Amino acid sequence: MNLRDSARAAADAIAERLASPQGIRGLHHRQGWWPQSLAHGAAGVALLHIERARTDQGPWQRAHDWLACAAAEPAVGGPDCHLYYGAPALAFVLHAAADRPRRYARALDTLDRYVTTAIRDRLAQAHTRIDRGEMPALAEFDAIRGLSGMGGLLLHRDVHTDVLREILTYLVRLTEPVKRDGELLPGWWSHHAPSGTISPEYPEGHANNGVAHGIGGPLAVLSLAARRGIAVDGHLDAITRILAWLDHWQQESSAGPWWPYWITREQLRSGTTGPGPSRPSWCYGTAGLARAQQLAALALNDPVRQQAAECALLRSMTDPGQLGATMDVSLCHGFAGLAHITQLTAADAVTPGLTDRLPRLLAPITDTAPGTLADSLIAPPGGGDIGLLEGAAGTALALHSVHTATPSASGWDTCFLTN
Repeated sequence: MNLRDSARAAADAIAERLASPQGIRGLHHRQGWWPQSLAHGAAGVALLHIERARTDQGPWQRAHDWLACAAAEPAVGGPDCHLYYGAPALAFVLHAAADRPRRYARALDTLDRYVTTAIRDRLAQAHTRIDRGEMPALAEFDAIRGLSGMGGLLLHRDVHTDVLREILTYLVRLTEPVKRDGELLPGWWSHHAPSGTISPEYPEGHANNGVAHGIGGPLAVLSLAARRGIAVDGHLDAITRILAWLDHWQQESSAGPWWPYWITREQLRSGTTGPGPSRPSWCYGTAGLARAQQLAALALNDPVRQQAAECALLRSMTDPGQLGATMDVSLCHGFAGLAHITQLTAADAVTPGLTDRLPRLLAPITDTAPGTLADSLIAPPGGGDIGLLEGAAGTALALHSVHTATPSASGWDTCFLTN
């Protein structure tokens, strides 16, 4: 069986096991799973079935059933919602079902009101925080919980461009350096630990480089917007500032260039980082940052930087040490994510060889019998993760994309700010 057929068989098996919410509830009642969670719950599974239905790989009824499960309770708005949970997550998923506009138009209008209200509230709080001279929490700006993720949603929805521009204006301001105790810090320096909490291990905070929780998210959404022709004052300067930071902290090894997950104040002063590259995932590591930098290079029309980003990804995807540090098959930090980023990067690349890496990246998934793979993801002891970010639905979507070898029909991957 060739790679595309193997990917399809594995995706089909997972989709069959996730055919109905009723078939999953019993398996997952102990750990609980949130219907409105794109990351871990029904919203993410709905996205899988929407993509399959839009490419004639599965019935629409499954998508409708999971959407009904996700939307069974009133949408969560306010400070608790973000791209991966609540009203924004539901809006993202309903928009993905765009060939059923009459069915979902009223619901989308309602959700858009929740989303724009939440965004403007957070923007007001963020600007007030900057005016007070305070440092941000990661959740203010990151891709998962913050305004970068909300910007990605508005790009995906292609509505409320005025609100999107407000987000971009804030992200430009976020990149402006600030002075603290006589030291110049990037504007995204957080007083929190990487966990998002105050910790004695990070008494002076850190600068987070990741795509999921750090400056990689703002870089990606600023670059994606610029490629769409949506820009604000200082937009390209902000992209350049972020790239200059990443250039400064780029490390070299026999496995190629890599970037530390974050920089502490002590490292900022000493100019040193930890030893060697770690797991090259989407959330943290070379894969996510290489794609973000490729998008930035495309936005800036910088072929030298584009080739450098693509070569960094290619070298990391051929390094046994980095691949050996990858321990699961998820989109967030596993082999499905590495394969999907490699496929997306290859589609825009001037550098050859990226597509050739897909069989090796997918082997930990496709070398397992499809039914066994599905069971291992969905029904291990204690219940598995069925969702998009770290679970079965996300792995199946990556496999589906390999099988179709075309851009996603629903735009499901735009919530990762990779496309």
